[in-house]
Amino acid sequence: MPDLSANLAGIKSPNPFWLASAPPANSGYQVMKAFDQGWGGAVWKTLGVPVVNVSSRYGGVHYRDSRLIGFNNIELITDRPLKDNLREIEEVKKHFPDHAVIASLMVETKEQWIQIVKDVQNAGSDGIELNFGCPHGMCERGMGSAVGQEPTVLKTIVGWVMEAATIPVIVKLSPNISHIEEPAMAAQEGGGNAVSLINTIQSIVGVDLDSLAPYPIVDGRGTNGGYCGPAVKPIALNMVKNLGLLKGFNLPISGIGGIENWRDAVEHILLGATNVQVCTAVMHYGFGIIREMLPGLESYMTEKGFNTIDEMVGKALPNVGTWETLNLKYDVKAKINEEKCIGCQICYTACEDGAHQAIGLPENGDNRVPYIIEDNCVGCNLCSLVCPVEDCITMERKDDGSETVTWEERTANNDIPTTFNDERAGGIHHWVPEPAAALKK
Repeated sequence: MPDLSANLAGIKSPNPFWLASAPPANSGYQVMKAFDQGWGGAVWKTLGVPVVNVSSRYGGVHYRDSRLIGFNNIELITDRPLKDNLREIEEVKKHFPDHAVIASLMVETKEQWIQIVKDVQNAGSDGIELNFGCPHGMCERGMGSAVGQEPTVLKTIVGWVMEAATIPVIVKLSPNISHIEEPAMAAQEGGGNAVSLINTIQSIVGVDLDSLAPYPIVDGRGTNGGYCGPAVKPIALNMVKNLGLLKGFNLPISGIGGIENWRDAVEHILLGATNVQVCTAVMHYGFGIIREMLPGLESYMTEKGFNTIDEMVGKALPNVGTWETLNLKYDVKAKINEEKCIGCQICYTACEDGAHQAIGLPENGDNRVPYIIEDNCVGCNLCSLVCPVEDCITMERKDDGSETVTWEERTANNDIPTTFNDERAGGIHHWVPEPAAALKK
């Protein structure tokens, strides 16, 4: 059986699934309930000077089937007294000594940082997470993402914390920045032991067309909040990948963003994360989702021959490159399974209006099954993505795999096409490329 235990910068947990710092980790009762059901760790809802939170606090984005795909919150850090949280952290560690309890922190001054670090250490926390990601409410006060967007300030505060810290320190990064690499390197230079990403994305999820206020509405007004949930997973995976490939960056990564099931977690790990944190899925489905995550991860590891989590970390990174490294000779075409096709013709409409006019309709009105016009098909995948029937449209490889040519190679050899044939645009067109050296710049 594979070993599911995880170790992030010295913080050990029985499995890589942690609760992220959010409402599900707001109290000792919730954290102990989560541990009872199988979660390996929890990052406590952010501690600091308690605030007064508003009502209401959450907004959502739903797909056509009413599934919640995006979640917006305007809730701030804890509104509970610090002493209550510290007491409950200590209680949780007594009952669950082998589970990871991490204290998320956010304060302002150096003196406050040093004091609260000492407080959570005395309470028995296994680690500290510095919340430099919150994109609403706190950033207007010079905290949260206001720090995460300023690498120099971030580095300074990490340095303050490290003066007092005797347990591992995780720096939580903000995605509301052009280059995630800069604050990540600042966290490393400041002495941090790990990073976690991504925090929520600054957003407005909608506007009430009657009251003209953005959601969630607080007495006729609204504000931007933090966006999370399944919709942000692509952004999170890309940023985790960026750090996984960043030369000179050596800190372990805790992956956050859009994780609902074991597959989502594995994707984060394969792109460089050592463990994962989950919030929105728990708020939607409850702590019980861990009962699917653990056996799913275990089965995947068994199938692929992974004995430990560490063996999986970053395994997908060698297959990630820039566009210029992709094989231009790789050729796929769409194929429609006539037996599975329900005749909705969504693929035809999508390709006809939005792609390459590579799908035709039969002349016989009784037959609604479309067909592929291979000469026009460029293998873009659009038809397979919009098809409502699983595996009805597949992409089949047409080249023999014997030749690999990349744009990178062609520019290096100054072998760039100067003509192309587009019959619908009137035949042969000429394009004079810039020198390869200029393109490389």
